Amino acid sequence: MPWHEVTRMSLRYEFITLAQVKGCNFSRLCHRFGISRKTGYKWIARYHAVGVEGLADHSRRPRCSPGKTSSEMERAVREIRTRHTAWGGRKIARRLRDLGWQTVPSASTITAILRRTGHIAPEESSRHQPWKRFEAAAPNDLWQMDFKGHFEIPGGRCHPLTALDDHSRFSLRLQACTDETHITVQGHLIDMFRRYGLPRQMLFDNGPPWGSNAEHPYTLFTVWLMRLRIGVIHSRPHHPQTMGKEERFHRTLKAEVLQYCTGEALDVCQERFDAWREVYNLYRPHEALGMAVPASRYCLSSRQFPETLPPIEYGPDDQVRKVQQGGMLNYRGRAFRISKAFYGQPVALRPTQIDGIFEVFFCNQKITHVDLRK
Repeated sequence: MPWHEVTRMSLRYEFITLAQVKGCNFSRLCHRFGISRKTGYKWIARYHAVGVEGLADHSRRPRCSPGKTSSEMERAVREIRTRHTAWGGRKIARRLRDLGWQTVPSASTITAILRRTGHIAPEESSRHQPWKRFEAAAPNDLWQMDFKGHFEIPGGRCHPLTALDDHSRFSLRLQACTDETHITVQGHLIDMFRRYGLPRQMLFDNGPPWGSNAEHPYTLFTVWLMRLRIGVIHSRPHHPQTMGKEERFHRTLKAEVLQYCTGEALDVCQERFDAWREVYNLYRPHEALGMAVPASRYCLSSRQFPETLPPIEYGPDDQVRKVQQGGMLNYRGRAFRISKAFYGQPVALRPTQIDGIFEVFFCNQKITHVDLRK
């Protein structure tokens, strides 16, 4: 049993004093003070050797520390942290291995170095909680796309447009835009499609240009995507976790880049975006990927971007109708509101297992249903 922490020196001196009393039962004395006989004899020997000063605690620091982190390694840790101020112990450990260091400290040791050198505030670790995520099975099965909150630049505002592959977390696009119109987004998407190919599906929130709101999710932009045979998915209203990877990407983007861009010109912002995107995709270890980099898990899509939109074709059993002005669909003498975004486009009605209910498809995507029973 250890000594009590309070008045340690006085307790030890009291023990020495009582131990020198004639007729002292040394075993009982040690038991009362909560120490072993060996410890008791140790303190008596120290007291006789140097007096009261001998009762002070000696340093437990070993004479040599073969496992101590070298000054060169600590310097490398600090240099990486200085360049990437939001990286923690796990990312830095992986980056050191990627740079060719043969012996790399554990992530906890690196974190301790960062704390000791003032690179991590004591309260910082408690702010970072793990995110729960789903993951698409393969690259290009699902892309997520959104705008990060805009900020002021000379002569206007910068609207960062981001696109992420769900499976690999590969950053497909990080663009400094002057607005959030569908024409702007479509132009950048065409560049992406030409480089990376077409995804199977894309996930958006419910705001423009992806949709008007949860009740009117389709726009000219999403109709164009469906013409390309890309499935359009919208997140649940008021549930940002549906787009958890984009939300997490935005948090990292803000911590590592955006805080340095406010007030910069648009082209300077884009230069910062391009440099950081390269680091993010090629060098920055990603915890959700087992500390691999996103580029190691991404590959180009086999679906090539068509420079001309493919024709809209339906099956021989489909009942095809053209959407009229105002987004109205006429069927069996009834009028149903579909969406203004489909004005002039042919849609297909297919019966369901419930008599009187028909599903409405545009290209290969179900967009709504109509109920003739009402």
